Amino acid sequence: MLDFNHKTTIAERINDAIDAALVYENSTRVPRDYLGGSRVGHACERALQFEFAGASKDEGSDFSGRTLRIFGIGHALEDLAIQWLRAAGLDLYTRKGNRPDGEQFGFSIAGGRIRGHVDGIIVNAPSGMGVSVPALWECKTMNAKNWRACVKDGVTISKPIYAAQIALYQAYMDAGIPGLAKNPALFTAINKDTAELHHELVIFDPDLAQRMSDRAVRVLTATDAGELLPRIARQRDFHECRMCSWASRCWSLPA
Repeated sequence: MLDFNHKTTIAERINDAIDAALVYENSTRVPRDYLGGSRVGHACERALQFEFAGASKDEGSDFSGRTLRIFGIGHALEDLAIQWLRAAGLDLYTRKGNRPDGEQFGFSIAGGRIRGHVDGIIVNAPSGMGVSVPALWECKTMNAKNWRACVKDGVTISKPIYAAQIALYQAYMDAGIPGLAKNPALFTAINKDTAELHHELVIFDPDLAQRMSDRAVRVLTATDAGELLPRIARQRDFHECRMCSWASRCWSLPA
């Protein structure tokens, strides 16, 4: 039960109740028992091990209500992007049969221990738009700073974790949907601060896909063997380590 007695404003009381509900709902979700394709490009392989193994996070590292609200807004904006692209004439499928209850497009390998689910597949596009089909579609929401970097440098340089995700999806889904590796993927970035949109074509990078596939297998193999993969850094104050949910656990273990 929330104690509202010490709260002075209605905003505080309502927001606390919302955040408590979101945190509770998130705590009841069944944890993933696989390594997600969207995560394989994470900078630190040891962090991927902890994530895949379901290791307990450091105290205070669980998602806050505010963070969960940010995630929710991102999902809602992605749903809007689907509507906008369809209105622009793109025939975009987000689920098989394009039914709300249809199965999500994705792949599963290594006995289901490595999986990925894509945002959508474009099966038709207006002539002259420059989109070859079928094409993978991936959408991300970003704050203004990250969005501007993505526009300036492209997703491959500014957000390598997204580029790795796209490459893996193109590689593993091409057998089921021929052409996904041949045709560039369409990547959409939404500026959460200004509602500006960025779209770019991402050519399939087979070398990146292979490296990420090898990395995923390396994470699984090392975890099964009880071996720790190297940390990304030599000092705990490295920026990736400062943001890591397993930093205390990691730095209490051998290098």
